[in-house]
Parts: sequence; C-alpha cells; structure tokens
Amino acid sequence: MKWYRRKDKRESTPPIEQQRAEILADMGAQLWTLRLEQGLSLEEVVVLTRIPRRLLQAIEEANLAELPEPVYIQGLIRQFADALGLNGAEFSSTFPIGTNRVSLTPAWKTTVMGQLRPVHLYVLYIFLIFCSVSGLSSLLNTATLQASRNQDKQQVQKESIAQPRPSQNQQAQLQLFSAVPNGNGVQQVQIGVTLKEKSWIRVVADGKVQYEGELPEGTERTWIAQGQLTVKAGNAGGVMVSVNKQQAKQLGEPGKVKEVTIAANTGL
Repeated sequence: MKWYRRKDKRESTPPIEQQRAEILADMGAQLWTLRLEQGLSLEEVVVLTRIPRRLLQAIEEANLAELPEPVYIQGLIRQFADALGLNGAEFSSTFPIGTNRVSLTPAWKTTVMGQLRPVHLYVLYIFLIFCSVSGLSSLLNTATLQASRNQDKQQVQKESIAQPRPSQNQQAQLQLFSAVPNGNGVQQVQIGVTLKEKSWIRVVADGKVQYEGELPEGTERTWIAQGQLTVKAGNAGGVMVSVNKQQAKQLGEPGKVKEVTIAANTGL
C-alpha cells in the first residue's frame, strides 16, 4: 500500500514579510528606472512629494528596515508613483499591507463600534475631514509642480531647437573670464565651488559626470575640464562658484534649482 503525504498549503505560500520584500524590490526598481528616465534626482522628488529623502531611497532599495508600517509604505509608494506620472493608487495596490485585515472586522463590530460615543464619532469625523483636505492639497501641489516642470522642459526644448547656438550678445556676456592654458598650451576651464549652505550638487566635465550628491556647508571643491563644465545645484543661493580663479559669485536664488554651463574662453 502506498502512502501519499498531503501537501500543506502553508508550505507553498511564502511568509508575508518575504512577499513584501520581493514585491517592494520589484516596485522600487521600476520607480528608480522611471525616475532616471525622467532625469529627476531624489532631491527633486522630495520637493514634489514632501517625503524625506531617506524614505524615498529606502523604497528604491527595498529596505524595509528603514520604512514605517506596511500601510504607510503603501501610501508612500502611491505618492512616489504619482510624482512620476503613474497611477499611484493602482501601482501601490499590489503592495501587501498585512494579513490581519479579516480579523479586524469583527473587532470593529464587537468592541470599538459598541463603545463609540458621540464625542468619539465627532473626533473621528474631524480627523477624516482633515485627512481628506490634506490629501487633496498634496495632490494639487504635486500636479501643479509636475505641470510646471513639464512646461519648463518643453520651453527649454523649444529654445534649444530655435537657437542651437548662442547669439553674439550671449557670447559677449559669457566671455567675462580668460581661459586657463595647461602645460601643453591647451585651453581649460576650471571652477571652484564653495558651499555657504548644504546643497545637492551635480558636476559634468566634458560630458562625463564627475560628482553627484549632497555636500555639507563649508565644503570647497575644484573641477577642471578641457572643453566645458556644467554645474547644477538644488539650493543655488547657498553655492558660490569661481570660474578660472576669478571672484566667486552666487550661483542663483536660495532654495532654487539652477544649472550653468561654462566653456573654455567663457565665464559664469
């Protein structure tokens, strides 16, 4: 007589924590890829979502240890996806928020609802209104920022197509500093960056990214390129830039994102 062992369903179903980790890894990879395709840094997503940078990075890296409870993780994923132009509610719905959803239903009916008083209902009603207003305000702010950014991108693309080369006035305005020749007589451009306040910085030299990240207040860095250097800062008012050892100038307005390209024989 042959005996057959009945397969337990629990053996074929991974634990809920493992499911969350696997699903978050896939979702984080998709969000990271989409963010890079749109040319967005984490600091710019922080402005769009008002979510701390460490939480956005934890989502992309599927680091559950740095994230709050599953129900809040699902909300963070929804805001992240909305900022990138996805349907955040649909995208985040696949993230499991727990296995105790069924067991909570009787508790609400038998205990909490049975003990609720008019005062409790009034507080709950005020809380729901506050959450609804806050969520709507955040959604409108996100949509406005995204639309403004898309308009800026379209405007920049139109200007780059209509004016592929700088005008004579622009050339005259840029040529404020002399180039720095190297030992072989080749022209170079050199920038020195000093941070009065903490800021995110991205530096591209001759088409290659030399640095991208956040620098603390008081940092002083120097970069050299043969052709041109591009400097982009998240807090332009806190960044002082010196071109070819000339007097340093403030890159832009405080709290604003500013990008400047400096070529050999030109200045800031």
